Amino acid sequence: MKAMRKVLIGAAIGAGVLAVSAVSASASIVCSGNVCWHTKDRYHYPRDSRVVVHADSWRHGPSISFREHEGRGYWHGDSWKSW
Repeated sequence: MKAMRKVLIGAAIGAGVLAVSAVSASASIVCSGNVCWHTKDRYHYPRDSRVVVHADSWRHGPSISFREHEGRGYWHGDSWKSW
């Protein structure tokens, strides 16, 4: 009985760790034209920004370039527009 209890407790702890790590690992790839960047947060971008949000598993083509930037905003040409 004690062994079965340890197995069940271990399974519950393992499931909890997996659930927490799955939630914190969510991310998106956001693109404006052929420029993309990674984001951890989902924002409602302004309509005139013309950004497209993809899942983190999205595969980009060779014409896409990545420019990373912190904070809320989007790339418009060569400049970062915050809001």
